[in-house]
Amino acid sequence: MSQQVARVDTLFLHEHGDDYRVVVRRDGDRVFHGVLELKQTDAGPRPRRLRIKQGASEDLRSPDQFVELARRASRIRISEQTSGRGREELQAMLDGYQLSAKVVRTCRYCASSGRYSPITSETAIKADDEHICPDCAREELDRELALNGGITGDAQARLEELLLDVQDLDRIENLLAGELDPDLTKFDEISATVDDIDLVPVDSLDLHPGIQQHLEGRFDTLLPVQSLAVENGATDGRDQLVVSATATGKTLIGEMAGLDRVLNNKGKMLFLVPLVALANQKYESFTERYGDMVDVSLRVGSSRIDGNGNRFDPNADVIVGTYEGIDHALRTGKDLGNIGTVVIDEVHTLGEGERGHRLDGLISRLKYYCEQGETAEQSRKGRTGGAREQNVGVDGTQWIYLSATVGNASDLAKKLRANLVEFEERPVPIERHVTFADGQEKTRIENKLVRRAFDTKSSKGYRGQTIIFTNSRRRCHEISRKLEYDSAPYHAGLDNKRRQRVERQFADQDLAAVVTTAALAAGVDFPASQVVFDSLAMGIEWLSVQEFSQMLGRAGRPDYHDKGTVYLLVEPDCSYHNSMEMSEDEVAFKLLKGDMEPVITEYDEAAAVEETLANVTVAGDQAKRLNDRMIGEVPTKHALGKLLQYEFIDGLEPTPLGRAVTRFFLAPDQAFAILDGIRKELHPYEIVAEMELRERD
Repeated sequence: MSQQVARVDTLFLHEHGDDYRVVVRRDGDRVFHGVLELKQTDAGPRPRRLRIKQGASEDLRSPDQFVELARRASRIRISEQTSGRGREELQAMLDGYQLSAKVVRTCRYCASSGRYSPITSETAIKADDEHICPDCAREELDRELALNGGITGDAQARLEELLLDVQDLDRIENLLAGELDPDLTKFDEISATVDDIDLVPVDSLDLHPGIQQHLEGRFDTLLPVQSLAVENGATDGRDQLVVSATATGKTLIGEMAGLDRVLNNKGKMLFLVPLVALANQKYESFTERYGDMVDVSLRVGSSRIDGNGNRFDPNADVIVGTYEGIDHALRTGKDLGNIGTVVIDEVHTLGEGERGHRLDGLISRLKYYCEQGETAEQSRKGRTGGAREQNVGVDGTQWIYLSATVGNASDLAKKLRANLVEFEERPVPIERHVTFADGQEKTRIENKLVRRAFDTKSSKGYRGQTIIFTNSRRRCHEISRKLEYDSAPYHAGLDNKRRQRVERQFADQDLAAVVTTAALAAGVDFPASQVVFDSLAMGIEWLSVQEFSQMLGRAGRPDYHDKGTVYLLVEPDCSYHNSMEMSEDEVAFKLLKGDMEPVITEYDEAAAVEETLANVTVAGDQAKRLNDRMIGEVPTKHALGKLLQYEFIDGLEPTPLGRAVTRFFLAPDQAFAILDGIRKELHPYEIVAEMELRERD
């Protein structure tokens, strides 16, 4: 032994029952550990024997060997956790050999395992009624995480970071149990930002008296993004891509430009949105606000009757429509009249799966339709074309694209041949919080969050109201039923009257919360102070950073709230379908830390075939030109070959089958499934059921 411990840095003693643990360290490493037994003598306590631990066995050593160790040690330390009696006994024993020792604060967990870990106020972590070292605290946290189903990657790193920051294991474990400690749940804060922009006085605008007087009755100056748009030609007929956060006033840009052109007899305005719910909202808003100046009509599908029983009027001055509603009109050869302005809201939809290629195709087809009208008008007046390609089409159709979230705004603007107006101001700060909870605990937490928000008023006098996003209509109703304060589900499965009632109740602050699907995120226009993510999925697909940013941007309105609050309720090790590769805790930090994805329209074979068929139906032998100017890369030659093979076209004309396929927005496999069912004389319900099963697979 004397050779093995020729030099000892530290001899550590810790009470262990009636005996004492001994740890010998050299150069920061443990050389060995054992148990020291003492005996009482006339001269005081003295070593009786030393038991050295060797794996599961012990090696008995003589008392003199402990004394030799102690004399060779540079320092002797006694654990603070040792009782008063134990400290006195050890100190008396050491005094007998004229050895001194210092009492130090150590980790009991380590000492019990034969390790020496001194801790300080900077490193000690509270656990129950004592303090332990960071390593033991992390081990305890790992055990707790395993009991909670396991948390991986960034989520675990985040919890360990919080553990070292707050130095309290109990608080972290309470966080895992769904406690809403704001100091722990807060991930970050997106600060309010104000760009130094000269605001345009409304009375300086040179608009038609009708819209000019209307605006002067509402505002003294335009908002910053509106001022930027005007400076970049929004009211002079210039095409624009406007990218700015939710609630910064983008919609009014399209309204100003479009209504001015309507009232100056430069063509009607189309205002296009992705969802029926949002189209209904815009239609009601436009009718109420501008109905005394212009006729407003709604086109949300193939029917000529809207959800309120009103007949669609293609001759109206303003047509509010869904992408599919207007596209259906084009695919079926409807005359929409002379179009002066097209406003496409939520244009980032170009980057979404099924909707992306359809919006891309719609823009190309609608531009073709407008150009045909412009060509006829120019021919009648003896003018030549070309202005559209140079983005100076003052007399042609003006295109205004709106979005809150675009990762590649400059590139997208070039592809759309539009001036980019990008405004990054955030009108109110947004706090982002993360907490962990299983599916059953989530509704309890949501209830607490909704109550806390609604019981608080902003400096503007408004109660806090909450939007809860979840991934299914069924879950919307389930959550709403369990909330104590008044709330309502809100999703595409509700009829228009019921959705309008929910919108009015929320606007009147009669509801503390709405529970809606992530799929309706773009269509929700509620002045909420708080957004809660019950799940981070849209159906069985995880949210993208862009979708997530769009949704959290609904929290906080400058005229209502002092700040916005966002809560992610994350279920560890959870996914909602076996096709989802990541777990919800992994997705949470990917969304919080991720960069906005670029808006890219991608085409697989089915999408290329569908859009090429629609372009052939609308433009005949000009279909290739329509394909070539779409945002995404369309393999035109391959798509035309497939259309001929499927007998959807004859030459560059759609066959009756092709017309039926494009009229109902069918993908080729859907069309063939229907044909196969008809040949088998299946009942229509059976055909639909088989198609549903195929989509699920």
